[in-house]
Amino acid sequence: MKLFYHPGACSLAVHIALIEADLPFELVSITRDKRTADGRDLLSLNPHGFVPTLELDDGNVLSEALANLVYIAERTEKLLPKDGLVRWHAIEALSFMTTELHGNFKPLWKRAPESEQTRAKQILTRHFAALAAQLGDKSFVTGAQATIADLYLFVMVRWAKTYDIEVPNLFDAYFSRMQERASVKQALAEEGLG
Repeated sequence: MKLFYHPGACSLAVHIALIEADLPFELVSITRDKRTADGRDLLSLNPHGFVPTLELDDGNVLSEALANLVYIAERTEKLLPKDGLVRWHAIEALSFMTTELHGNFKPLWKRAPESEQTRAKQILTRHFAALAAQLGDKSFVTGAQATIADLYLFVMVRWAKTYDIEVPNLFDAYFSRMQERASVKQALAEEGLG
């Protein structure tokens, strides 16, 4: 299996999941012009041209972080309970993050006009407050065990720190807790994000 990624992008969550799930994989970086380190055009694998893109051993390709993360969890029965409300709350939180949270960072990446960046930061602040309410005093999004939602939330909080987004204080402890996970340390090192 190959994971096509860009350092620090949302593909970092999939990278962490692959390590947590103990699945064999090869990391293949892509450049901003959509060229892969192994010489291919990412658009030939994934017409959307985004990371993460997961190329399976049989040649099939899965794009989108949500699909990649659920695939890894289902395949290994790790990081997502098989049934029950914890499963659905994890998927609910992950869906919220991959749509509402992720997309609102775009004006910051694209260096949009200041007014657009300010509005994006206000929306992100509200969304992080909603996630903080869900997290509450739990160690992880859905309770005592990390799920695929936590791997994505780690990346989102990391981005918030990068772009000076105001997030509730409880994310400081959460972020530190996630940074201590061996899988997170390994993925950060492998992506040169030490």
